[in-house]
Amino acid sequence: MTTTSSTTSALSAAMSAAQSAAATNSSVSTTTSSSASSSSNALASLSSNYSTFLTLLTTQLKNQDPSSPMSSDSFTSELAQFAGVEQQVQTNTNLQTLIDLTQDGQESSNLSLVGETAIATTSELPLQSGAANVSFTTTSAEPIAIAITNSAGTLVKTEELTSAAGSNTWTWDGVDNSGNQLSDGSYNIAIETSDSAGNTTAVPFTVSGKVTGVTSGDGVIYVDMGASQVDMSKVSSFSGTSASSSASSATSSGA
Repeated sequence: MTTTSSTTSALSAAMSAAQSAAATNSSVSTTTSSSASSSSNALASLSSNYSTFLTLLTTQLKNQDPSSPMSSDSFTSELAQFAGVEQQVQTNTNLQTLIDLTQDGQESSNLSLVGETAIATTSELPLQSGAANVSFTTTSAEPIAIAITNSAGTLVKTEELTSAAGSNTWTWDGVDNSGNQLSDGSYNIAIETSDSAGNTTAVPFTVSGKVTGVTSGDGVIYVDMGASQVDMSKVSSFSGTSASSSASSATSSGA
């Protein structure tokens, strides 16, 4: 691919899309964390209500009027409620334990992925060891605009170029528009193209990165690529580092 001048509309669209991606990715991360916390708080609240119910029942029995004791029907009804709450607490506790064990087993089986290269369809761009890689395909040579933001949505890098017909790969060296080397982390990317009339179209792309871990949360398995966490369902393939190096060498020799 060779660098060229792209339309202003494509660059503007890419910048807007990258900032929107940053907001979406941040929201998803916050929601996932809040959901897990909410589930834990709900169980804690139920356990607390169970203890409170037991305290109220025993207090009621201790302070009832001897001349007008609680009827057996009322006492039986309250005991049934007590038993129901107790069973619900135990059921939720056991269910959470089962979920944790299942997720732990899934994580253990996925640990073999650490060190592999993951290719994912996501707007999160992992910058690892000062490099981030993106791949996309265009049917012809087209003007392409690329925009990258940090996790806060601040624009850090833009690039205008012309794609080649077919598969394209673009590598970011982590240097921002001011020439500063940015630290490794999770960034957000968008790619746009435009026609002669200035109409913009989003260009589908994939990002790749080295798997550094596999985690889970709220029933979802995540692939960690440095600071980026990507839903496993968005990962299309994995490849070994040695296999990737061999493929690159073969490609270079063929070229």
